[in-house]
Amino acid sequence: MTYTQPGVYVEERGQPLLDATDRAIIQATQEGLPRVARPYRAVAEQVGVSAEDVMARMRRMLVSGVIRRIAAVPNHYALGYRANGMSVWNVPDDEVRELGPRVGALAFVSHCYHRPRHLPRWPYNLFAMVHGRGRAEVDAHVAEIARLLGDADRGHAVLYSTRILKKTGLRIGS
Repeated sequence: MTYTQPGVYVEERGQPLLDATDRAIIQATQEGLPRVARPYRAVAEQVGVSAEDVMARMRRMLVSGVIRRIAAVPNHYALGYRANGMSVWNVPDDEVRELGPRVGALAFVSHCYHRPRHLPRWPYNLFAMVHGRGRAEVDAHVAEIARLLGDADRGHAVLYSTRILKKTGLRIGS
């Protein structure tokens, strides 16, 4: 990727990765989509393009990896989920690509990802964030993950959150 002029980055094939309209869409949505009946229309009016163009551009940015995902982000605490446990798993490296999506698909797992081990102190390579109304519920969910993993579970632990940190993704300026 090459920088050509303010706000324009070019892929190897010479096509702009982001143009000024893409940047405006990102800036208009980086705090979340507007909470209105037609959020893409609201963004379109703010940016000066059609709602269809906003959706097409966001779809393209999603496919290219500029945008990682478009999803609702619930406030777990406001919904009564007070216990948050990052479950960490030691699974065979040659099975992590198959097992990760299965764990991530569980309703009580908000995100799941593969991370490198740091032997000998840290043998875990699969991480899954589990939410529950209390620690007992999280523990029950972790037991369910252990059953799903079966013999592939070569050890695991749960790291509980002790405080809430403000979470925001990467932000781009104007």
